[in-house]
Amino acid sequence: MVGGQKVVGSFIKTQTTHATEIFGALGYDFIVIDEEHAPIDRAMTDVMVLAARASNIAAIVRVSSDDPTKILSCLDCGATGVLVPHVASVEKAKAVAAAARYRGGKRGYSGSARAGGYGATPVWQLVEEQDNSVCVIAMIEDPEALDHIDAIAAVDGIHGLFIGRGDLTVSLNAKSSADPKIQDAVKLIIAAAKKAKKPVCVMVASAAEAKDFADLGASAFIISSDQGQMRRAASQSLTDFKKLVQTPEDAHVS
Repeated sequence: MVGGQKVVGSFIKTQTTHATEIFGALGYDFIVIDEEHAPIDRAMTDVMVLAARASNIAAIVRVSSDDPTKILSCLDCGATGVLVPHVASVEKAKAVAAAARYRGGKRGYSGSARAGGYGATPVWQLVEEQDNSVCVIAMIEDPEALDHIDAIAAVDGIHGLFIGRGDLTVSLNAKSSADPKIQDAVKLIIAAAKKAKKPVCVMVASAAEAKDFADLGASAFIISSDQGQMRRAASQSLTDFKKLVQTPEDAHVS
């Protein structure tokens, strides 16, 4: 999400390393391990981050809450960064940023985890490397966040914004994500990100939809999830198979 470069990833919701390895092998830029809406605990996250590092793909973790201990555990596991839900105020944005940062922040130090090379990285080298590389993305998905979006986007240590169209659709009682109220919110968030010179991430259903958001200024795209892509591919395969073996209604296949 640096310098306007377009990157693509997918949510991972299944408790396995295989999907991560597949996305890495295909050349996706990143995955988002979903601790918020999938049954993934710290132990599984640890293994999935390992798979991501082995597959040369960035691993972002969508934490289940903004609890500093949640953020700390993911970063200690070696995650590239965190995607934090419901960042609806400047105060919360500052707290989230502080939880992920050593200098000027409140991240608890340990050199013994994967992020510290299991004790091999000197203290201040680790601090420097982590503070320079960890990515913190704030999910903007609450109406109250829209009232303070410029200030939230400007918080030092928040590296990007994610547009949570699903939650905004529900909270604003919109008919769908295509509702003018949601479109206006999207434009407002992107404008704030541009003003703060920070990238925007959005979940999309297709490349065509991604192009529309790219034209507005988004640069990071999450295409569905491992579950969603598997379901879509399996559904298409089944449809194709039924067409292939279609028989007259009175025919009988033993």
